[in-house]
Amino acid sequence: MARPLRVEYEGAVYHVTARGNARQDIFLDDEDRARFLVVLADVVDRFGWICHAYCLMSNHYHLLIETPEGNLSKGMRHLNSVYTQAFNRQHDRVGHVLQGRFKSILVEKESHLLELARYLVLNPVRAKIVQHPRQWKWSSYRATAGHAAPPVFLTTEWILAEFDVDMDTARRAYRQFVKDGRGVSVWDGLRGGILLGSEQFVKKLRPLLHAGTATKEIPRRERLATRPTLERLFAVPRCFMWVRRSRVCRRVGRLW
Repeated sequence: MARPLRVEYEGAVYHVTARGNARQDIFLDDEDRARFLVVLADVVDRFGWICHAYCLMSNHYHLLIETPEGNLSKGMRHLNSVYTQAFNRQHDRVGHVLQGRFKSILVEKESHLLELARYLVLNPVRAKIVQHPRQWKWSSYRATAGHAAPPVFLTTEWILAEFDVDMDTARRAYRQFVKDGRGVSVWDGLRGGILLGSEQFVKKLRPLLHAGTATKEIPRRERLATRPTLERLFAVPRCFMWVRRSRVCRRVGRLW
């Protein structure tokens, strides 16, 4: 199995997902979901994480995690292994609960964290489980929107501060922001399946990415995540456009 590229540094922000083994459910009931959140709270405290958003579905979960200590992999190993043990003990099972390694996308906080937070809480709506995100108890929407008290592991301050300094005003704006997000794509700018951010963000991370891609076990698209986009490669200055066009015309003429 290919080993996903892990780029870790202090202050990194990630969109993290993990799915059930063979696409099976990892939450059989609400007790399982509550149990997972207890484990998540311990991990956030133990590893010093900041959890900006989360959403638990039936066969997978989403997290938006900031790691001030650059320790995503250690925390995720603890989260998934402890939850697997608890799940198997509760349901008298053995073996894997989660499918292989977790997936993480490194996120530029300033440009994409807010959009991803909206994307996460709209998952139950897109899946047609509920009509409105406030109807889904197992995401961060209700706490961020002011419909419920935030769990101890959830940090809502950064997201709400993006809307207003007054918390009531910020929560109203957040609710409208989520409402306006149905059908909005958040994956424009995703590079190699592992980076989500601007060209400047990718350039800044290039040394860290190159340091982690020495092995061929890393999937090719992740090893090439920092290569220039096609749009950038073909962004030829106007003064040279006539040269390129004339060459293309000569070549086409030969073909005909």
